Amino acid sequence: MLQQNTFKIGDKAVYPAHGVGEVTGIEECDIYGQKQTFYILRILENDMKIMIPINNVRQVGLRQVINTEQADNVFSILKERAITVDSTTWNRRYREYTEKIKTGSIFEVAEVLRDLSLLKHDKDLSFGERKMLDTARNLLVKELAIAKSMEEEEVEKEFQRIFSC
Repeated sequence: MLQQNTFKIGDKAVYPAHGVGEVTGIEECDIYGQKQTFYILRILENDMKIMIPINNVRQVGLRQVINTEQADNVFSILKERAITVDSTTWNRRYREYTEKIKTGSIFEVAEVLRDLSLLKHDKDLSFGERKMLDTARNLLVKELAIAKSMEEEEVEKEFQRIFSC
């Protein structure tokens, strides 16, 4: 059965909440007497290796890296200013942002980065929110750099331009 997202060795793929990885292998393992095929994914940010059963690709949210047009949409989301950052407690915001990051949608991650970056100009972020801001930034930088054929430093500089108030 052919999956919608099929990857080959050497392909880049995005694993939700961990970021861009490279498929370094496709292995068959015997699990409780049943043969299962796995993608071996090496996360570029930290060299972590993840085994993803091929038949679970959609459930875990493994997806292809965005294209240039989608990357432009991400930059548009980051530039939006006609938003109101929820004035709820920091821990409720933290839970909402965590859920957005777990979706694996780069557009949701972009909203988290934008909202926390704007909030940071109004008040001090909690430790958890600062960590979440870093996570969102790291997830976006790597994928946008690949999608736009840019250096990661260039993406970081673009973020600084966007968020310098």
